Amino acid sequence: MSENIPEKGAVIQKDLETYAIIPYIPGGLVDPATLIKIANIAEKYNAKTLKVTSNQRIAIIGIKFEDIDKIWEDLGMKPGGFIGKRVRSAKFCPGTTHCKKGEQNAIEMGMKIDERYQGIELPNKIKIGVSGCQNSCAESAVKDIGLIGTKNGWNLLVGGNCGIKPMIGQILARDLQDEEILELIGKIIDYYKENEEQKRLGRFINKIGFEKFKDEIT
Repeated sequence: MSENIPEKGAVIQKDLETYAIIPYIPGGLVDPATLIKIANIAEKYNAKTLKVTSNQRIAIIGIKFEDIDKIWEDLGMKPGGFIGKRVRSAKFCPGTTHCKKGEQNAIEMGMKIDERYQGIELPNKIKIGVSGCQNSCAESAVKDIGLIGTKNGWNLLVGGNCGIKPMIGQILARDLQDEEILELIGKIIDYYKENEEQKRLGRFINKIGFEKFKDEIT
Protein backbone atom coordinates (compact mmCIF):
# COMPACT_ATOMS: atom_id res chain seq x y z
CA MET A 1 0.00 0.00 0.00
CA SER A 2 1.07 3.62 -0.62
CA GLU A 3 2.31 5.50 2.44
CA ASN A 4 0.41 8.63 1.51
CA ILE A 5 -3.08 8.61 0.02
CA PRO A 6 -3.85 12.30 -0.62
CA GLU A 7 -7.18 11.55 -2.30
CA LYS A 8 -8.32 9.93 0.95
CA GLY A 9 -6.55 12.42 3.22
CA ALA A 10 -4.66 9.56 4.87
CA VAL A 11 -1.09 8.63 5.70
CA ILE A 12 0.32 5.29 6.89
CA GLN A 13 1.68 5.05 10.43
CA LYS A 14 4.88 3.66 11.94
CA ASP A 15 3.43 0.15 12.20
CA LEU A 16 3.02 0.15 8.39
CA GLU A 17 -0.44 -1.31 8.88
CA THR A 18 -2.71 1.49 10.14
CA TYR A 19 -3.44 5.01 8.92
CA ALA A 20 -4.20 8.48 10.25
CA ILE A 21 -6.65 11.06 8.95
CA ILE A 22 -7.31 14.67 9.93
CA PRO A 23 -10.81 16.16 9.52
CA TYR A 24 -11.02 19.81 8.49
CA ILE A 25 -11.66 22.00 11.53
CA PRO A 26 -11.17 25.63 10.43
CA GLY A 27 -8.86 27.43 12.82
CA GLY A 28 -9.41 24.75 15.42
CA LEU A 29 -12.82 26.26 16.17
CA VAL A 30 -15.21 23.43 16.96
CA ASP A 31 -18.51 22.99 18.78
CA PRO A 32 -19.05 20.32 21.48
CA ALA A 33 -21.29 18.20 19.22
CA THR A 34 -18.54 17.85 16.61
CA LEU A 35 -15.99 16.91 19.27
CA ILE A 36 -18.35 14.24 20.57
CA LYS A 37 -18.97 12.94 17.05
CA ILE A 38 -15.23 12.68 16.31
CA ALA A 39 -14.65 10.85 19.60
CA ASN A 40 -17.53 8.44 19.04
CA ILE A 41 -16.42 7.59 15.51
CA ALA A 42 -12.82 7.09 16.65
CA GLU A 43 -14.09 4.69 19.28
CA LYS A 44 -16.40 2.92 16.81
CA TYR A 45 -13.50 2.11 14.46
CA ASN A 46 -11.00 1.32 17.23
CA ALA A 47 -8.64 4.19 16.54
CA LYS A 48 -5.50 3.93 18.61
CA THR A 49 -5.46 7.59 19.66
CA LEU A 50 -6.62 11.13 18.96
CA LYS A 51 -3.97 13.85 18.63
CA VAL A 52 -4.50 17.61 18.77
CA THR A 53 -2.03 18.82 16.14
CA SER A 54 0.10 21.95 16.03
CA ASN A 55 -1.99 23.09 13.05
CA GLN A 56 -5.23 23.27 15.05
CA ARG A 57 -6.61 19.93 13.91
CA ILE A 58 -7.56 16.62 15.52
CA ALA A 59 -5.82 13.61 13.99
CA ILE A 60 -7.52 10.23 14.20
CA ILE A 61 -4.61 7.81 14.41
CA GLY A 62 -4.38 4.05 14.02
CA ILE A 63 -7.30 3.15 11.76
CA LYS A 64 -7.54 0.33 9.23
CA PHE A 65 -7.21 1.03 5.51
CA GLU A 66 -10.58 -0.58 4.77
CA ASP A 67 -12.28 1.73 7.28
CA ILE A 68 -11.01 5.04 5.88
CA ASP A 69 -13.90 5.70 3.48
CA LYS A 70 -16.48 4.61 6.06
CA ILE A 71 -15.00 6.95 8.65
CA TRP A 72 -15.12 9.91 6.28
CA GLU A 73 -18.73 9.08 5.45
CA ASP A 74 -19.66 8.90 9.14
CA LEU A 75 -17.83 12.13 9.91
CA GLY A 76 -19.43 14.08 7.07
CA MET A 77 -16.32 16.28 7.03
CA LYS A 78 -13.67 16.94 4.39
CA PRO A 79 -9.96 16.23 4.94
CA GLY A 80 -7.97 18.92 6.70
CA GLY A 81 -4.56 17.27 6.49
CA PHE A 82 -2.46 14.77 4.53
CA ILE A 83 -3.83 16.20 1.27
CA GLY A 84 -0.52 16.31 -0.60
CA LYS A 85 0.98 19.18 -2.60
CA ARG A 86 -1.81 21.70 -2.18
CA VAL A 87 -2.70 24.88 -0.37
CA ARG A 88 -3.29 23.70 3.19
CA SER A 89 -6.00 25.05 5.43
CA ALA A 90 -4.90 28.25 7.14
CA LYS A 91 -3.80 28.38 10.75
CA PHE A 92 -5.29 31.40 12.49
CA CYS A 93 -5.51 32.89 15.96
CA PRO A 94 -8.66 34.27 17.71
CA GLY A 95 -7.88 37.79 16.45
CA THR A 96 -10.28 40.59 17.35
CA THR A 97 -13.12 38.10 17.79
CA HIS A 98 -11.87 36.82 21.14
CA CYS A 99 -8.43 38.22 21.97
CA LYS A 100 -7.96 41.58 23.70
CA LYS A 101 -4.65 42.06 21.88
CA GLY A 102 -6.08 41.47 18.41
CA GLU A 103 -5.63 44.23 15.84
CA GLN A 104 -7.31 42.47 12.87
CA ASN A 105 -10.03 39.85 12.45
CA ALA A 106 -7.90 36.75 11.96
CA ILE A 107 -10.83 34.33 12.10
CA GLU A 108 -12.72 36.06 9.30
CA MET A 109 -9.57 36.38 7.18
CA GLY A 110 -8.53 32.76 7.76
CA MET A 111 -11.98 31.52 6.74
CA LYS A 112 -11.94 33.66 3.58
CA ILE A 113 -8.50 32.33 2.63
CA ASP A 114 -9.68 28.74 3.08
CA GLU A 115 -12.85 29.33 1.07
CA ARG A 116 -10.91 30.82 -1.83
CA TYR A 117 -7.65 28.87 -1.93
CA GLN A 118 -7.63 25.70 0.18
CA GLY A 119 -6.95 22.56 -1.83
CA ILE A 120 -5.46 24.17 -4.96
CA GLU A 121 -2.86 21.82 -6.45
CA LEU A 122 0.70 23.15 -6.42
CA PRO A 123 4.34 22.13 -7.03
CA ASN A 124 4.62 21.68 -3.26
CA LYS A 125 2.48 22.40 -0.20
CA ILE A 126 1.80 25.94 0.92
CA LYS A 127 1.05 26.64 4.57
CA ILE A 128 -0.60 29.91 5.59
CA GLY A 129 -0.60 31.55 9.02
CA VAL A 130 -2.92 34.41 9.98
CA SER A 131 -2.05 36.30 13.17
CA GLY A 132 -4.29 39.10 14.39
CA CYS A 133 -1.44 41.01 16.02
CA GLN A 134 2.34 41.17 16.12
CA ASN A 135 2.56 38.49 18.82
CA SER A 136 2.13 36.18 15.80
CA CYS A 137 0.40 33.32 17.62
CA ALA A 138 -0.27 31.59 14.28
CA GLU A 139 3.49 31.45 13.66
CA SER A 140 3.15 33.58 10.54
CA ALA A 141 6.89 34.13 10.09
CA VAL A 142 7.53 30.41 9.56
CA LYS A 143 4.71 29.84 7.07
CA ASP A 144 5.02 29.93 3.29
CA ILE A 145 2.58 32.85 3.43
CA GLY A 146 2.16 34.70 6.71
CA LEU A 147 -0.17 37.51 7.73
CA ILE A 148 0.37 39.73 10.77
CA GLY A 149 -2.29 42.21 11.82
CA THR A 150 -1.47 45.80 12.78
CA LYS A 151 -3.59 48.87 13.53
CA ASN A 152 -3.18 49.89 9.90
CA GLY A 153 -4.04 46.56 8.25
CA TRP A 154 -2.07 43.43 7.40
CA ASN A 155 1.63 42.84 6.83
CA LEU A 156 2.29 39.94 4.46
CA LEU A 157 5.37 37.72 4.70
CA VAL A 158 6.48 35.06 2.22
CA GLY A 159 8.94 32.20 2.17
CA GLY A 160 8.96 30.98 5.75
CA ASN A 161 8.88 27.35 6.84
CA CYS A 162 9.97 25.03 9.63
CA GLY A 163 11.44 21.60 8.92
CA ILE A 164 15.04 20.53 8.58
CA LYS A 165 16.22 23.94 7.35
CA PRO A 166 13.94 26.56 8.93
CA MET A 167 13.44 29.88 7.16
CA ILE A 168 11.96 33.17 8.34
CA GLY A 169 9.58 34.82 5.90
CA GLN A 170 10.36 38.19 4.34
CA ILE A 171 7.90 41.08 4.32
CA LEU A 172 6.40 41.45 0.87
CA ALA A 173 3.90 44.22 1.66
CA ARG A 174 2.61 46.27 4.59
CA ASP A 175 -0.68 47.77 5.74
CA LEU A 176 -2.90 45.91 3.28
CA GLN A 177 -6.66 45.74 3.65
CA ASP A 178 -8.63 42.49 3.53
CA GLU A 179 -9.42 42.37 -0.18
CA GLU A 180 -5.90 43.47 -1.08
CA ILE A 181 -4.54 40.58 0.97
CA LEU A 182 -6.80 38.04 -0.71
CA GLU A 183 -5.85 39.28 -4.18
CA LEU A 184 -2.13 39.28 -3.39
CA ILE A 185 -2.28 35.72 -2.02
CA GLY A 186 -3.93 34.70 -5.28
CA LYS A 187 -1.11 36.30 -7.27
CA ILE A 188 1.52 34.52 -5.17
CA ILE A 189 -0.16 31.15 -5.64
CA ASP A 190 -0.59 31.64 -9.40
CA TYR A 191 2.99 32.80 -9.94
CA TYR A 192 4.41 29.97 -7.87
CA LYS A 193 2.28 27.40 -9.66
CA GLU A 194 3.32 28.67 -13.08
CA ASN A 195 7.06 29.01 -12.42
CA GLU A 196 8.16 26.25 -10.03
CA GLU A 197 8.18 22.45 -10.35
CA GLN A 198 9.14 21.11 -6.94
CA LYS A 199 10.67 23.47 -4.37
CA ARG A 200 8.77 25.00 -1.43
CA LEU A 201 7.91 28.66 -1.90
CA GLY A 202 10.83 29.94 0.18
CA ARG A 203 13.39 27.90 -1.78
CA PHE A 204 11.80 29.09 -5.01
CA ILE A 205 12.07 32.72 -3.88
CA ASN A 206 15.71 32.22 -2.94
CA LYS A 207 16.36 30.69 -6.37
CA ILE A 208 15.00 33.64 -8.35
CA GLY A 209 15.76 36.35 -5.79
CA PHE A 210 13.37 38.12 -3.44
CA GLU A 211 13.42 41.44 -5.33
CA LYS A 212 12.51 39.73 -8.61
CA PHE A 213 9.72 37.83 -6.88
CA LYS A 214 8.44 41.04 -5.28
CA ASP A 215 8.52 42.91 -8.60
CA GLU A 216 6.60 40.12 -10.33
CA ILE A 217 3.92 39.93 -7.61
CA THR A 218 3.47 43.56 -6.58
